[in-house]
Amino acid sequence: MNVLGLLSAGGRWRCFPFLLESSLFQTLRNSCCRKKTTAPKKIIPHVDFSDENTKESGKALDKLFSSEQQASILHVLNTASNKELEAFRLLRGRKSINIVEHREKFGPFQNLESLMNVPLFRYKTTLKVCKSILSPETGGKKKKLPENQLLRKLIKPEVGRERLKAVNSIVSIVSGTRRIAWAHLDRKLAVLDWQQNECCQLMKGTYPSSVYLEEISSVISKMPKADFYVLEKTGPSVQNSSLFPVLLHFHIVEAMLYALLNKTFAQDGQHQVLSMNRNAVGKHFELMIGDTRTSGKEIVKQLLSESVLKEEPRVFFPPDKIVRYRQLFSSTEQYRAEELYDSLLQAVAFYELAVFNTES
Repeated sequence: MNVLGLLSAGGRWRCFPFLLESSLFQTLRNSCCRKKTTAPKKIIPHVDFSDENTKESGKALDKLFSSEQQASILHVLNTASNKELEAFRLLRGRKSINIVEHREKFGPFQNLESLMNVPLFRYKTTLKVCKSILSPETGGKKKKLPENQLLRKLIKPEVGRERLKAVNSIVSIVSGTRRIAWAHLDRKLAVLDWQQNECCQLMKGTYPSSVYLEEISSVISKMPKADFYVLEKTGPSVQNSSLFPVLLHFHIVEAMLYALLNKTFAQDGQHQVLSMNRNAVGKHFELMIGDTRTSGKEIVKQLLSESVLKEEPRVFFPPDKIVRYRQLFSSTEQYRAEELYDSLLQAVAFYELAVFNTES
């Protein structure tokens, strides 16, 4: 992550008093403002990918599969139930549900290209799914190595697939310069707990260890027990020495969370705390503009609305808690509480990328 990405991570400025009056900060701020004004121009054509990208992808799919093969694949997509689709390993989890929902709303799939209109499906995913439908065993074997490589890039330290398959709940934690937020989700993507804790004094003074220990211990004492505690992975080191206090803060918080969580919730001497790649989460929700991740506020707002309006929402907020969570969200709209939004999105991405995609 570059300097701009560190300062504006998640679409928010992580500002500090010693940077506000510096020429470096003003230069970076002006650069960020120029990016924000041009961002809509980059996003608009991406939303309308059905006109250009899908046409090219559709032609590529047509060349890869014969008419008989396409008919076989479409027959499965248009007639198989949710449980029958889950027989294909690549369609387990949310993908099979999305196929059925799209089919019920828009009718049968007319061609392979139309599968890319389903959420979580892009060209590469569609191609692999089509191959696995034609040759389930072969498709499964070819998936293993790339999948392991993906997991190694996604989460650290390495964790066995069997443990991932057995996950019942996780706590996703994201820290900033002024607050730490966490979301507790079960494997049905039901939000069991979601809150944030202000830690304003951590960036003040000379970084006394006792203050960090007191603040972070207090936050951990409020967290529930879970199978894994997923931390947002700290970005790479920066060259500019004036930003060293920022980077130091993130490393101290990450190290203390890692040590204290493992000590508090240790089970059989195994890792309970994982770090998750921030940009991988951003790409999963299409929040990346170049190397910069934009705000996840609107996606979280949509998830809250869908929980009320849809019978089977992507994320489920329990009826007895939805009012409190919506009030929590509303209270943050006047200022950017990206840690709160990111903690929820990170939890959803963990399940969809690391848990559902590794079930066998």
